[in-house]
Amino acid sequence: MSRPPSPTPARWFKALRRTRLGDPCLKTYPLESVDLLRRARVAFQAGRTLKENFRLAQLEAVVQMLEEHECDFVDALGRDLRKSTTLDDCLVISEPLGVVLIIGTWCSPVQMCLVPLVGAIAAGNCAIISPSECTVHTTELLHRLIPIYLDNECFHVILAGMSDLPEVIELKFDHVFFTGNKEGGSKIALAAAHTLTPVTLILGGKNPCYVDQHCDISTTVQRIAWARFHNAGQSLVAPDYILCHTDVKARLVQALKCCLMEFYGSNPQESRSFGRIVNLEIFNRTRDILWRSGKVAVGGHVIEAEKYIAPTVLTDVAESDLVMQKEIFGPVLPILTVNNVDEAISFINKQEKPLCVYAYSTNGKVISRLMSETCSGSFCSNDCILQSVMVALPFGGVGASGMGSFHGRYSFDTFSHKKPCLLRSARFECVTYLRYPPFEDRNLSLMTWASSLSQKSQGWCQIM
Repeated sequence: MSRPPSPTPARWFKALRRTRLGDPCLKTYPLESVDLLRRARVAFQAGRTLKENFRLAQLEAVVQMLEEHECDFVDALGRDLRKSTTLDDCLVISEPLGVVLIIGTWCSPVQMCLVPLVGAIAAGNCAIISPSECTVHTTELLHRLIPIYLDNECFHVILAGMSDLPEVIELKFDHVFFTGNKEGGSKIALAAAHTLTPVTLILGGKNPCYVDQHCDISTTVQRIAWARFHNAGQSLVAPDYILCHTDVKARLVQALKCCLMEFYGSNPQESRSFGRIVNLEIFNRTRDILWRSGKVAVGGHVIEAEKYIAPTVLTDVAESDLVMQKEIFGPVLPILTVNNVDEAISFINKQEKPLCVYAYSTNGKVISRLMSETCSGSFCSNDCILQSVMVALPFGGVGASGMGSFHGRYSFDTFSHKKPCLLRSARFECVTYLRYPPFEDRNLSLMTWASSLSQKSQGWCQIM
């Protein structure tokens, strides 16, 4: 089927002008842009751009277009801008951004303040740290110790609540690094946008965990239970729900019961290895989600006075249940069933892009499909969380789970500006004079030749 012609730029801007003048026939082309966006999303979701040969073909097509229509582009540039169409060393310098703001989260109050701080220091920045108001004791400790150990002029700790942070950000920092939930991230990004401040957002979400019928159930359950229930489930990177193959659901639930007994005993409330919810607000939120979702297969016991929620496994969970609509910052693990890996991939791709995707299977093809056919901030097979602590790997979100990344070298890059530098000399003026007017055909052909030499000399560039 032939594609309908797109409006020319002249027609587009004419329509836009009519729009501003109140023309009733104004929305023809904006509506077409909606259709183009829809088609592009469909093509992306179908995986058209994933193949290496597709990307190479498109790049070659760009070159072919420029070569075949060189005169047309020269003419168009001349009409628009009267624009006419070296051999030097080049390098990239990493410069510190300046003064950065690091906003920590309550679920990892030390790690999510100090790990970004290391990157900021390594890149040469000054930093102001804002630990979470929810973890009072850890915040007070950082507030007391950082001035003792770090330079008092370059590094500071502020005590600011979430409601105060937008006002703080508007003071204008050179970068803001935020860890927290989506709602908080939206407020931070909005405040930063007012001053055009770049941001890194590491946000929570619904991290899916697929359990295939071909897996070691004992090992799978131990690793999932550890990841979901450590720190009483208060983690951005814990598996949020299980997509379990129907054939292994019964064995999985029974194995989880046995595993939780081994980890925390018959009464987890008395276990020194099991934590408590950070405050009553999050306790009440988690309890409400628990009571309004699925069927309790394990746990379910709550004690408000202690902010205690037992390690809980939910079955018979529907996609519409509250536990599948809200982020879980507590020891609650819902289990849903699927009939095959195709259903699992389809289910994951219907949701917003998560911070992590986990998959347990001894079938390499299943792992490969989940890794390549879903989109997430990170992926880990046959384990959980470990990908988020490896300094050799970048860690961050995508889409609704955030933007930017950190860890090791990637933290350094996050807090640096990559400044491209061209080191010129006064030599070769016998070639470079060709760029000066008046412009003649001979000059243009010689400039084209010189440009081709410049492209071949890119190996002279070095990255610093």
